[in-house]
Amino acid sequence: MALTFCSFSSGSSGNCYLIKSEETALLVDAGISLKRIREGLAASGTPEEAVSAVLVTHEHSDHIRSIGAVGGKRGLGTPRIYANAGTWNAISKLPAYLGMEIPGQTTFVTGEDFTIGDITVHSFPVSHDAAEPVGYSFRCGESCVAIITDTGVVTPEIYEEACRANLLVLESNHDVEMLKFCRYPWFLKQRILGESGHLSNELAAQTVLRMLQEGKAPARIALAHLSRENNFPEMAWQTMKNVLEEEDYTVGRDVAICTLVRDEISEVMFV
Repeated sequence: MALTFCSFSSGSSGNCYLIKSEETALLVDAGISLKRIREGLAASGTPEEAVSAVLVTHEHSDHIRSIGAVGGKRGLGTPRIYANAGTWNAISKLPAYLGMEIPGQTTFVTGEDFTIGDITVHSFPVSHDAAEPVGYSFRCGESCVAIITDTGVVTPEIYEEACRANLLVLESNHDVEMLKFCRYPWFLKQRILGESGHLSNELAAQTVLRMLQEGKAPARIALAHLSRENNFPEMAWQTMKNVLEEEDYTVGRDVAICTLVRDEISEVMFV
């Protein structure tokens, strides 16, 4: 049994990923419009009614925009919407969700595995300025996909999850120099650069380098959640290439690297 992965959107303007086995289809986040989710499902060959669940990483708007709509009368059927207690509590206080009953609302405990269809889901804490943010690992048979975005640092637990994956979706949010000189206010720059912010291109590359040096690198890595203002796909990829080549590792030979374009549906990746 194998998993497939497809990105419908990845970045500060909205996030939504598809994880699919032969029997089960899951979405990670629903931070884009229902129309765009439907377009992603169609492009990936996934019937709408096949979506069993949406798993929320945290309560920021670029991750939850459509969680109320996907299970509604004009949504995707009856998917369960999974989040931990801290995230649900934070969502309930947002103006857009005050007093709203979200169809299929389901709570999990961070760190406790659960199964949806034939896919085992594992959540783990990440370091971000949200109530109880998590990353996810998905396992089916010998296949494992890990999604690690919206974190300012790579903790030992995050690193262990990254090393277990066959496909690692890893944040490569910004170029530090671009961020320093961009039009953002100082407090926002500090937030992004802080330990509860986002991984830079350099930090992502150093993480992959460490995995290669320790013989633990996944076969394939997808760079994700690129900033609209302070990054672009070629820069994220080139930074990774440069850091690895300085230590005699070659992209393509030692590890396959691709970049998820912010507002584009990716290819379907087989794990």
